[in-house]
Amino acid sequence: MTTLKLYYAPGTCALATRIALIEANAPHEVIKLDFPKGEQRSPEYLAINPKGRVPALVTERGVLTETPALLAYVARRFPEARLAPLDDAYAFAHMQDFHSYLSSTVHVAHAHGRRAGRWADDEAAIASMQRKVAANMAECFGVIERHYLGDAPWVLGADYSVADAYLFTIAGWLEGDGVDIAGFPKVQAHFKRMGERAAVRGALGS
Repeated sequence: MTTLKLYYAPGTCALATRIALIEANAPHEVIKLDFPKGEQRSPEYLAINPKGRVPALVTERGVLTETPALLAYVARRFPEARLAPLDDAYAFAHMQDFHSYLSSTVHVAHAHGRRAGRWADDEAAIASMQRKVAANMAECFGVIERHYLGDAPWVLGADYSVADAYLFTIAGWLEGDGVDIAGFPKVQAHFKRMGERAAVRGALGS
């Protein structure tokens, strides 16, 4: 089987795909980019991913980017790992609903703290966006706590999926954003369960 190549940087959403690849026992190589050194903007990397961001996954058919796409790819490429409800259209769409919320709303709320310059040049506007990060992230996780997490251990209920790797990754940003995860008991319990999984420990240690 072809060895996949995952371009990755610590502290980014690429962690979710790294966890999924380990869970799937997928042959893969991890290539770390040094963001402080600007390696994500190097000509070599831009030739792989013109967006200059991570993750990027090199497959035998081409390069894939964007975490929701990569998680769906891993789940479908390695169906024996049972990382998504592949035979249930509604459940799969529900998973993608969750992934879309994390990528288009929650991740953007987080990014306003560290990369507000993407949206404004004015220093006052940037500072204003940064002040809203904690409140916006808390609001987002309130939705996750109430709407997406039930009494079951995982995002999709009794069955673990790639959605759990994604939630764990984003929840790991809360402390840095000034939000106490203890305010969201279901999220906190999920975060603890995830931290006990071998794939998560492996991803964080690599």
